[in-house]
Amino acid sequence: QVQLVESGGGLVQSGASLRLSCTASGLAFGNYVIGWFRQAPGTERDFVASISRSGKNVYYSEDVKGRFTISRDNAKMTAFLQMDNLKPEDTAVYYCGADEKSVNRTPRTARVYEYWGRGTGVTVST
Repeated sequence: QVQLVESGGGLVQSGASLRLSCTASGLAFGNYVIGWFRQAPGTERDFVASISRSGKNVYYSEDVKGRFTISRDNAKMTAFLQMDNLKPEDTAVYYCGADEKSVNRTPRTARVYEYWGRGTGVTVST
């Protein structure tokens, strides 16, 4: 049974940092591209960042470029999202997705991803 479990969310003030983790089980982690998405209340799930199977290729949304860093440790079957200089508009539930079939090394479309975690909440106050 494939599971993705996000952790590391919380309530922080504007300008603070958080590090989210996405730990996988039940799959060959190194064969999967990983993406982070976020969803605020009443909105669609939006792309944040993605990372290729080897970790050599990454892609970020314009909203987070320069502030967030995606990485992965295939031996630990875990992906990370380091979030620095957080802003109130970063408030959302953050989800990680995993996909094995994508030809794109860093897919940015939610429907591409085969497996999802349940999310971790991030709230940034002013």
